Amino acid sequence: MLKDEVNKALKIVQDGGIILYPTDTIWGIGCDATNTEAVKKIYALKQREESKSMIILVDVDNKLQSYINEVPDIAYDLIEFAENPLTLVMPGAKNISPALIAEDGSVGIRVSSHPFCQQLIQRMRKPLVSTSANISGQPSPEYFSKISQDIIDGVDYVVDLDQHITQIKKPSTIMRLAPNGAFEFIRR
Repeated sequence: MLKDEVNKALKIVQDGGIILYPTDTIWGIGCDATNTEAVKKIYALKQREESKSMIILVDVDNKLQSYINEVPDIAYDLIEFAENPLTLVMPGAKNISPALIAEDGSVGIRVSSHPFCQQLIQRMRKPLVSTSANISGQPSPEYFSKISQDIIDGVDYVVDLDQHITQIKKPSTIMRLAPNGAFEFIRR
């Protein structure tokens, strides 16, 4: 089941499509983080300003340096010891679509612990865009049945996993992390 869903989602993202999928936090809308056209489809679907950047997911922490110029050593400790899913916003973003990079050159990046995300990212060999499955300005859906029909109809594929789970999940904690290791919370 998991393998089948990973295979179906992989084909969609490789073809430049966007998917609706479960994560270790709330449901996300995603695509290949190196494909600018696909990224723009997500901005259009969410009716989101392109100046509001979206985060990317990787499957393991040793991939951080593939997408961030200088990863401070403390980043690995923060990820390892975080009690909740943690998104780190770091400067020096590279090797991803320019549409995902904030004006200051930063990007938010999270190591996902969800088996679907890990396997899909591993197979893609690229990071996966992750943004909440809602129209910009509306509340983030706590679980699948709260996702609006506009979002479901607007993606190219809805991953058929975890749709029955109604445990309320929260978005990740977000921290801004400077190359010198200084950090601040953006969202706890």
